[in-house]
Amino acid sequence: MSTDPHRLRVGGLTVEVVRKDIKNLHLGVYPPNGRVRVAAPLVVNDDAVRLAVVGKLGWIRRQRAKFEAQARQSPREMVDGESHYYLGRRYRLTVVETWGRQTVSLKGGTRVLLQVHPGADGAARWRALERWYREQLRHELGPLVEHWAARLGLEVPEWRIRWMRTQWGSCSAAGRVWFNLGLIKKPPQCIEYVVVHELAHLLERGHGDRFVELLDEHLPDWRQRRAQLNVTPLVSGNGLGGSA
Repeated sequence: MSTDPHRLRVGGLTVEVVRKDIKNLHLGVYPPNGRVRVAAPLVVNDDAVRLAVVGKLGWIRRQRAKFEAQARQSPREMVDGESHYYLGRRYRLTVVETWGRQTVSLKGGTRVLLQVHPGADGAARWRALERWYREQLRHELGPLVEHWAARLGLEVPEWRIRWMRTQWGSCSAAGRVWFNLGLIKKPPQCIEYVVVHELAHLLERGHGDRFVELLDEHLPDWRQRRAQLNVTPLVSGNGLGGSA
């Protein structure tokens, strides 16, 4: 049993609070932007939550500072020579104008070749690359979701891809799993970690001891993968005019 989340202001921070049928209060700071979330027992009131957060303000600010210090790409203009990430590696963009089919492909392990119609502006070029990103992430996720659903004793859940501003993945109470399209820029081991993390939530909703035990049992190096996920360049849902 859980209640709908609500927000509190504590020490200048916005804290998301969700109450669940759990024994202990759990506080976390989550990538990519340092979202602060508290999972609290049903009997714990807002004053007690505020007190717990105040006691951890120093730690929370240190965690948020780490996220702020992460490498960020400059705004993307979708021009020749620009850097773009794919599966944890950096590629240089080469744009070729063609009246034929618009395609994206990797060349020589160092370049991403974008073939677009003559006169296509930056937004149109980004949409072409984004479509390719989505297709590639779907190819990455499909086998992983099937494999880990079987390992965890689950039916393969319905899953979808979308841009998310503050989470790499999420799952609904109905069992639908969402993955952030930005994951396609992350190393494969980081993508696998997010898959295992979200599927484990279908067995254990919170981040308590049972959830940690599930990750420890099935993906012993999950902490290292999470750390790697959090230090590689951040992404946003727009390849233009923002961090990518």
